[in-house]
Amino acid sequence: MNGIRHYLLALQFFTRVPVTGRLAQWVGFSPQMLRASAAHFPGVGWIVGVLGATVFFVVERGLPGAGGAWVAAVLSTIATVLLTGAFHEDGLADVADGLGGSADRSRALEIMKDSRIGAFGAIALVLALGLKFALLAMLAGGGGGGGGAAAAAAGGDERGASVALSAIVVAHVLSRLAPLFLIRWMPYVGDSGASKSKPLADAIANGALGIGILWAVPAVALLAWVQGGSATVAALATCIVATAVMARLFWRRLQGFTGDGLGATQQVCELAIYLALAFAMTPAALR
Repeated sequence: MNGIRHYLLALQFFTRVPVTGRLAQWVGFSPQMLRASAAHFPGVGWIVGVLGATVFFVVERGLPGAGGAWVAAVLSTIATVLLTGAFHEDGLADVADGLGGSADRSRALEIMKDSRIGAFGAIALVLALGLKFALLAMLAGGGGGGGGAAAAAAGGDERGASVALSAIVVAHVLSRLAPLFLIRWMPYVGDSGASKSKPLADAIANGALGIGILWAVPAVALLAWVQGGSATVAALATCIVATAVMARLFWRRLQGFTGDGLGATQQVCELAIYLALAFAMTPAALR
């Protein structure tokens, strides 16, 4: 039962799904529970990813063609942003403002705590969202590549739709696993006194990391079934590289990570997975 309570707490903290009334009383709250809920971040990704994929599917079916894929990508992203309250996108903007605004560690951390968005943050958001729209539209329009059991039975538009839908779900799950590795092995350098999310940044145990990995295993299986082994390996490898790059950046510039850094890592890894799948989908002869 504790696992369910921790999952609902993570859902309450990282989405706008209402956990109120008697349910909230049953779930409860403590810094220790919030720390334990970190293990279920990838589980939250399942909710966000399924919502995004559902919106994408409905819109793309109603508006076929390349234009419809773009509209589906935009509306799918809007749905996920509304569900999460732009939690991770805000982290990406703050990190871009902080690291782009000053080479000094203390000043960068100070800028990241400012709720106002600056030029670097705005540019980062525009580029990230634009890249996400383009990659999802490209995935929806693709029919080539490796392919798995489901893909073998589908062709053309259905193949592209299955690729895009599985990509959305898997990217939201795996990208929420990546920050757990930062929490596990890097020190927190944010303002612990002013941050209500500080317990989330305390080092998690290997058991919690294992639970997060268990949440991600079905997503990897789904990706392998729909898109094949080569696409799965490409997505996993790219996500690992993106996580390592973000960890190195935070260590070099900040000597640790902040809550905003976790959100930025999620966004970068999500984009990295889409990009890897787009490359894996494209036949070598067309590159």
